[in-house]
Amino acid sequence: MTDSKYFSSTTKGEIAELRNDLRLDTEKQTEALKKTIAIMTQGKDVSKLLPEVINCMQTSSVELKKLVYLYLINYARSQPDLAIMAVNSFVKDCTDPNPLIRALAVRTMGCIRVDQMTEYLCQPLLACLKDCDPYVRKTAAVCVAKLHSINPDLVENHGFLDALQDLMSDENPMVLSNTVAALSEILDRSPSNEQAAQFMSSSISHLLAAINECNEWGQIFILDALAKYEPHHAHELTQIVERVAVRFSHSNPSVVLSAVRVAVRLLKGMDDESSSVENTLAKLTPTLLSLVTNDYEVQYLALGEIQDILRWKPSILDNHVKPFFVKYNDPPYIKLRKLAVIKQLVSASNSDTVLTELKEYAAEVDSEFVRHAIRAIGHCGLKVPTCANKCVDMLLDLAKTQVTHVVEECVVICRDMMRMYRGKFEDAIPALCESVDLLEEPEARGAIVWIIGEYQEIIDGAALSLETFVDSFRDEHVQVQLQILTAVVKLFLAVPGEGQAMVQTVLEAATQDSDNPDLRDRAYVYWRLLSTDPYAAKEVVLCDRPVMRPRV
Repeated sequence: MTDSKYFSSTTKGEIAELRNDLRLDTEKQTEALKKTIAIMTQGKDVSKLLPEVINCMQTSSVELKKLVYLYLINYARSQPDLAIMAVNSFVKDCTDPNPLIRALAVRTMGCIRVDQMTEYLCQPLLACLKDCDPYVRKTAAVCVAKLHSINPDLVENHGFLDALQDLMSDENPMVLSNTVAALSEILDRSPSNEQAAQFMSSSISHLLAAINECNEWGQIFILDALAKYEPHHAHELTQIVERVAVRFSHSNPSVVLSAVRVAVRLLKGMDDESSSVENTLAKLTPTLLSLVTNDYEVQYLALGEIQDILRWKPSILDNHVKPFFVKYNDPPYIKLRKLAVIKQLVSASNSDTVLTELKEYAAEVDSEFVRHAIRAIGHCGLKVPTCANKCVDMLLDLAKTQVTHVVEECVVICRDMMRMYRGKFEDAIPALCESVDLLEEPEARGAIVWIIGEYQEIIDGAALSLETFVDSFRDEHVQVQLQILTAVVKLFLAVPGEGQAMVQTVLEAATQDSDNPDLRDRAYVYWRLLSTDPYAAKEVVLCDRPVMRPRV
């Protein structure tokens, strides 16, 4: 029969029955404890059985001890006074001939985060750190990190860091990797702990030699520690990179990602023209591409790492943009990260291929993804001037769909393109202005108002278009109100006869009815400029502005 029977509904008086069973032989105690822990797992209080459970510690059964320790970890914090009763049994178990029991005892004492118990943990833990069995030593090393989280001074004053230093030269890779994990955790919690940092630094050569013998978790612990290490000279740096690069072909993607992080961090400190850098980068490219074909969770982490690498070395994935094209069954979080990588990889040589792909994304059902795809099209035009015309044509084609979220993004991106490329794409303005009734988002409405105000001289009926926004000024978002304010001032300065009434209305509304300080202050600045010296206002408001730089 499976253990599911222990999770059947409890009956009245069952606690008393369990208490009686916990006083019988080992078999009955084991059954009673399994039932007790099942009840505990369901969220019911069985803390009344703590004295009887502690009495069960006096047994040679490993299974029963595990159940007792599991119970104690759960209830020791809520009843620390009763938990102290188990200290003598813990200390005794730490000297048990069975290494599993010794390790189990020291691990449980470390998990029982009760201040009164920590002082009793010191001597057994120090003894277990020097135990003859490697499983006990590695468990004790992890326990030191737990003890440090409870009482850092206790760890430093009782020589636990010195004991960990001795374990850093341990021949067993399991012990070594867990010691590294413990020291790393201590350093993360106390970055100023120079003693722990010195231990890590003095054992680098031993860590590099042992990494091949460790299991996957051990390799990750060591690689993460190497990622925080600062090499003392170029030879040591090269040596670490060469040893770490071997892990690029590991079957476990977590190991590969950790190795990539270490290698990239160290390569940034090396001469770009050195043979070691070139060889490592040559190995790194296929590694990154293989990670993108892994499970979605791994892909997500790998794509984030690739983004960081491309900021440092944009050429590392030249001619490799297609592996990052979005698949129809990719989850949304993968699609967005792939889009971010595509934006980093786009260049004059691949812009046509990328734009064709992005246009397909803009026809997707997911509106959020479509918005990001259209922004990516705009990014291509801003980053690669040679494809700017194609980008604008593509945006105008998409705007013809009359889909609200598509049109909104197209308007925003076209505004950015006009700011970037002064005097170009003016023929796109009429098509954009025709879609003004579809715009709902503040950013899109603000963008069309900017276009009308900036190009009011060539737009037929610009004053009429702005008047529609002026009528709804009080109901607009602040972002749109700021653009309306500037646009009507531009119109007034360019064609005073048309814009005088509108500028008066907007200035009064912005200064008297608005509680937004940015809008109010800008309105006061414009009002004083216009009333003091209209010619100076024209020089300020209608001056040539610097070209917008692309955000690459």
